[in-house]
Amino acid sequence: MSKSKKELMKQIAKPLTFILLLIMICAFLAQYLTGSETLEEYARNNPELAYGSQNEASDTDDTADIQESVENNATDMQDSASPDAGNPAEISSGNTDKASSYNESNDSSSESVKENEPMNVNSERVTYQPGFYYEPLSEDIKQRITGISYPVAESKATETAVPAINRIDDDTSPAVSYDDLCYVRVLHYDFSGKERDGELICNKAIAQDLVEIFYELYRNEYQIEQIRLIDEYSGDDTLSMMDNNTSCFNYRVVDGTDSLSKHAYGLAIDINPFYNPYIVFGRNEDGSDYISPKGSEIYADRSKNFAYKIDESDLCYRLFKEHGFTWGGDWNSCKDYQHFQKAIE
Repeated sequence: MSKSKKELMKQIAKPLTFILLLIMICAFLAQYLTGSETLEEYARNNPELAYGSQNEASDTDDTADIQESVENNATDMQDSASPDAGNPAEISSGNTDKASSYNESNDSSSESVKENEPMNVNSERVTYQPGFYYEPLSEDIKQRITGISYPVAESKATETAVPAINRIDDDTSPAVSYDDLCYVRVLHYDFSGKERDGELICNKAIAQDLVEIFYELYRNEYQIEQIRLIDEYSGDDTLSMMDNNTSCFNYRVVDGTDSLSKHAYGLAIDINPFYNPYIVFGRNEDGSDYISPKGSEIYADRSKNFAYKIDESDLCYRLFKEHGFTWGGDWNSCKDYQHFQKAIE
């Protein structure tokens, strides 16, 4: 090779060497900056960046889910901050060991109440609030009460589902029919402050009144020991009162008389009866007052203060009066402090 050719090759080799060295340096830097990943490895590990957004639809769904979650959380925070979401303001009531309040505005959307209604909902059911409803008597309820709280004709007494103890003559019709009555379901707080289910049977003319009243009592955590059908006491009003049971319908006469009680029409209700007894002045043979139920004599003196006492300042009294009921505590010849009734046209 001639001298000129050698010099030419040297001139060409220098830039080639420089280019090769530059390539090696760039390759080294590329591996170092990408964590020693080759382009193939980087593409395999990051397909969404290497090959484009193949999961755009999924990303959109995730974004929507996140947005919905944020909005739901915001709604929950607003609900929890709502004035109605907390405990009601406290005022004095007949329950001296538990302060309560009465919200005079009837806001049907203010509080969330636990749903306790059965799955087989009657198509004629009227729900005032979750857990507070009334409906016509079902066949099961009719069987449950016939012969006990609801009378049965003597000729059909052997046909009842339970032994009949409430019988009337065959030629006598009950003063109230099944169709006049409603089954009522409510929630309430017992004397331990626990939430309980309660059931009543009443005249359909006062069914709406009762669900509204008991809902307000529930909202204010007014304590009622129990609300059970009188049939669980074999229709015995005295046993029910001694057990401090709140009840409504019972086809019976007024204690000590032959006249049908307002309870027989489903138009009267007794609230916490043991602490709010029935008193007839001078009825006993010795001229003393007749007080029922037995054992409640200590609560006949209404000048004393005690828990569960119904008087003019009591929330229960105020609610029933506002709904047009009269109170047995206002009577003259006798006092029935547990008793509220309503006259209908």
